Amino acid sequence: MPIWGKNYLKTIRINGKLIDNMVDITHKSATLRKAIAMATVLVSSENTVKLIEQRQVPKGDIFEFARASALLAIKKTGDMIPDCHPLPVEYAAIRYTIAGLQIHIEVEVHTIYKTGVEVEAMHGASVAALVIYDMLKPIDKQVEIGGIRLLEKKAVRAMIPCLGSLHLKLQS
Repeated sequence: MPIWGKNYLKTIRINGKLIDNMVDITHKSATLRKAIAMATVLVSSENTVKLIEQRQVPKGDIFEFARASALLAIKKTGDMIPDCHPLPVEYAAIRYTIAGLQIHIEVEVHTIYKTGVEVEAMHGASVAALVIYDMLKPIDKQVEIGGIRLLEKKAVRAMIPCLGSLHLKLQS
């Protein structure tokens, strides 16, 4: 069976050990979970910063391309990282700040689910950094990606009622 088939986890071996189970989260309750991650891109000149701020990078607006790519990365994290549970993304925001020669990318993700969203936030931040790197490399040969890190992770430990317990009246 190919590795990306329906049961791909059953075919993965690491150091000869068969990896066949994801972490069991069936006993967990759905709670509001939030995470914020940051990645940093370093440019080498004020001229690069000026082109970015004036939206004159030849490949296009780096912030909008990176935002779209980060959103896709957040949603596809479970497809890219084998032991990461696919989960519903309830909210995602990508914010940028420029400080000197550094571009800070902050990615915030929320879900109401059984497991956290810190990997989704870091995945989004790292993909946004890669997109910015790719778009800047023709004009700045010394552009580099700095650290990617988790800034905040939290879960609200309150019971969230499931839809099945609600009585809905449909209008005809």
